[in-house]
Amino acid sequence: MKATVIATFFGVFLTCTYTAKEATKKTKKAKLYVPQIDCDVKAGKIINPEFIAKCPPGCQDVKHRVYGTDIYASFSSVCNAAIHSGIIDNTGGKVLVQKVAGHSGYRGSFSNGVRSLSLPRWRESFLVSEGKPRKGVTYPSTLEYSSSKSTAVKSEPNKPEQDLKGTKSADPANTSEKASDQGDTARKEHQTTPVLTPATEMATTTPTPTTTTTEPSTTVPQPTTTPAAPRTTAAPAKARPGLHRGRDMGSSSVHPAYASVVAAAARQVQAAQGRGQNTGTQHQEPVATFQRAASSPVHLGFSSKEELNPKPLESISQGNQNCKVDLSFLMDGSWSIGKRRFQLQKRFLGNMAQALGIGSAGPLMGIVQYGDDPSTEFNLKTYANSKDLRNAIEKIQQKGGLSNVGKALSFVNKNFFLDANGNRGGAPNVVVVMVDGWPTDRVEEASRLARESGINIFFVTVEAAAQSEKQNVIEPNFVDKAVCRTSGFYSINVPSWFSLHKVVQPLVKRVCDTERLACSKTCLNAADIGFVIDGSSSVGTGNFRTVLQFVANISKEFEISDTDTRIGAVQYTYEQRLEFSFDKYSTKQDVLNAIKRISYWSGGTSTGAAISYASEQLFSKSKPNKRKIMILITDGRSYDDVSVPAMAAHQNGVIAYSIGVAWAAPDELEAIASDPAKEHSFFVDDFDNLYRYVNQLIQNICTEFNSQPRN
Repeated sequence: MKATVIATFFGVFLTCTYTAKEATKKTKKAKLYVPQIDCDVKAGKIINPEFIAKCPPGCQDVKHRVYGTDIYASFSSVCNAAIHSGIIDNTGGKVLVQKVAGHSGYRGSFSNGVRSLSLPRWRESFLVSEGKPRKGVTYPSTLEYSSSKSTAVKSEPNKPEQDLKGTKSADPANTSEKASDQGDTARKEHQTTPVLTPATEMATTTPTPTTTTTEPSTTVPQPTTTPAAPRTTAAPAKARPGLHRGRDMGSSSVHPAYASVVAAAARQVQAAQGRGQNTGTQHQEPVATFQRAASSPVHLGFSSKEELNPKPLESISQGNQNCKVDLSFLMDGSWSIGKRRFQLQKRFLGNMAQALGIGSAGPLMGIVQYGDDPSTEFNLKTYANSKDLRNAIEKIQQKGGLSNVGKALSFVNKNFFLDANGNRGGAPNVVVVMVDGWPTDRVEEASRLARESGINIFFVTVEAAAQSEKQNVIEPNFVDKAVCRTSGFYSINVPSWFSLHKVVQPLVKRVCDTERLACSKTCLNAADIGFVIDGSSSVGTGNFRTVLQFVANISKEFEISDTDTRIGAVQYTYEQRLEFSFDKYSTKQDVLNAIKRISYWSGGTSTGAAISYASEQLFSKSKPNKRKIMILITDGRSYDDVSVPAMAAHQNGVIAYSIGVAWAAPDELEAIASDPAKEHSFFVDDFDNLYRYVNQLIQNICTEFNSQPRN
């Protein structure tokens, strides 16, 4: 009997075990259902913080805009971003999308047949990778999209952007934020974590769609020190390749182990990058930023040679307070310059440091030396007075190599102007490039990206190519392709290194003329924006509050101050009323409060008269260095003519955007809008759908700004 019981028990045990194994096999074999998305779907429209989606064929199209490189702004097309990053091609495929925090700058680039655009900042970003599920993560089979109807917006503490209470939000991102607040701790935690680069992604807290816990965050590794390659003057000079002429070759020098040291350093960098570590070299690539605010999060920095062996400063000078700029000199260390001319270049840089008046409240100066590869000699915060800086310049040793200026500009754009390296945010970023002869690589693309990041590029060229040497120049007219404006203000040509001292004062005057530093101006900080708001009877009280929310959500994306973007507003019916002028409010919070206080007027619709009134009361008082932007919102046909007042505004330099709702007349919207009308005119069938054009409007303003001529 006992044996029978044991046998029965054992049989049951085997049966259960077999059944469990089979169930496990079936579970493992279960395939993930991947939802399909359209080419024009933007990451910001999808609420899920992490998901896998299938892109259809044919998404490689310029109309599906992409903003950023590696890390993309959330109103980029998911599928075209995946093509840009190389995850899929134009035949479509699966993509893994991970939402990450907003960035202070998105760098445009051309990759895999897709041109992505630059953007100063955005509230949310995303990463794309191969469409394979991560271990332990359950992915949704149905994606959750933000509601087509706007919802009430909560004010977040410690933020100046205060939305209007009791109204509907005109911002789709707010919908997802509200959903996130209702129980998704991981999502909220993730949004507030500063994101550096894709390489440092694992150093941040990462949410998963199926749990409210987060993976343990790791401490950002401190930069390790890489010993600098020893230099000597004992070795004979190496001749420069035929693309660039050599001078004083007998006086130049190179370390006998130069090639082996460079190769070893390259292997070390590649190995560290493979492990996702920060080696302390200057080759990491954080996203380029526009002019950074003092409160912006600290980015992962890099160690310069001076930081590795810090020297005590004699004193901290206040400096020349009439010249508050953050300045980087790109120093030519190529073999073509020769030993003697390299010394003349150092003397010139020392004289510049003295003439500028280096100090904490004035200009700060760092130096990057370039040859085959660039490296930081010292950054903005290493020296705080002219005397210490001059002494440090005297000790710089020549690198040697080619004149890879384009590579050096890319390096400065990605690595130099970081908060961790002394960038002050409120001071314009300026790069002065010293070039002996001509570069040995192309500079146009690297310069464009640097300019879009708000960096003002000056060139000082010495001993330009003779007529017989011009066939050796890789990129003719490289200076005009690189500088912020081609007017001559940003470039100085010197016939000889021996006359370089003559340009010290002219160059100081130019870099300190902050009003003319055009590249410090971005699409978010260089405009006078006037809202012309229809307050007619057909709008109604509730819809008028929705319009004001739309106006507030656009305004809060700009950098508002006396010297940055300014906001004004006009309301109209048959008559017109100036709600507030450009010089009335100088902070974002004051502007948002003023928008909130605008009271609904009610009456007829004389849009033409309102455009004339705005031209006279707002834009005639705009600052000369500001872009004049009019955003007109109306819900019906005007009782008067709009074409003549609109044409007059256009001729006076006003860039006009028209937004029509419900019964607005399409022909009038096009007449009001600047050319091309399709990029400046929008129509929605309902006031609740106004929020759809917040992102589009800002995107078009920035695209237009970045494409303006450089003369």
